[in-house]
Amino acid sequence: MTEPRNDQLKPLPDDWRRALAVVAHPDDLEYGCSAAIAGWTDGGREVAYLLATRGEAGIDSLEPSVCGPLREREQRASAAVVGVSTVEFLDHQDGVIEYGIPLRRDIAAAIRRHRPELVLTLNHRDTWGGVAWNTPDHVAVGRATLDAVADAGNRWIFPELAERGLEPWNGVRWVAVAGSSTPTHAVDAAPGLERAVRSLLEHRTYIEALTDKEPETYARSFLTAHAESVGDRFGGKPAVAFELFSR
Repeated sequence: MTEPRNDQLKPLPDDWRRALAVVAHPDDLEYGCSAAIAGWTDGGREVAYLLATRGEAGIDSLEPSVCGPLREREQRASAAVVGVSTVEFLDHQDGVIEYGIPLRRDIAAAIRRHRPELVLTLNHRDTWGGVAWNTPDHVAVGRATLDAVADAGNRWIFPELAERGLEPWNGVRWVAVAGSSTPTHAVDAAPGLERAVRSLLEHRTYIEALTDKEPETYARSFLTAHAESVGDRFGGKPAVAFELFSR
């Protein structure tokens, strides 16, 4: 008989109505947590996306002026598959996003505008579990998001935002980090997994540049294997894992 694991993940809190997902590039959410997002929108929750770039430096064979608009279109179509209609892009430069005041201000402004209870972002640490090096863009946006949650609630930080009508927002209760090597919570992926696959497939141009595998086979195998591996710590159900920070 298999012994039960003692490192089980807890269910992510579900007593919230609005979430804001903040990442660096198109497809970051589709590789991480779109199955969870599909389930949330099915339940009537509102989720908005904020991307720091348009992913314009992501495909070697395409000039950024061509790649950026294409990847923006793919991201909007991808979001629609999982029930997300609000997708906003900042004007930071793909590949060289800098952690700093401008990035914190932009994210804080979005938090004040959308007034979420839950903020999502991607792994902000130097590596992916000590196995692969993380990109500077992911690190910068993840760290800036964690800091911007506090910035958004302090009227004396970025007072110019209040002058623009963006009043402080202290209503963020949790920040959930996808792709963390030290997850604490999870969400059942089964209800949204099929749409997560279709959502990732909307990034077809990027996938075809990334791998020689058939896109649907690649997307399905990647997302299914990942969800099943998390499920080992979530009662055997395919799941999406998060490291949860409470406010």
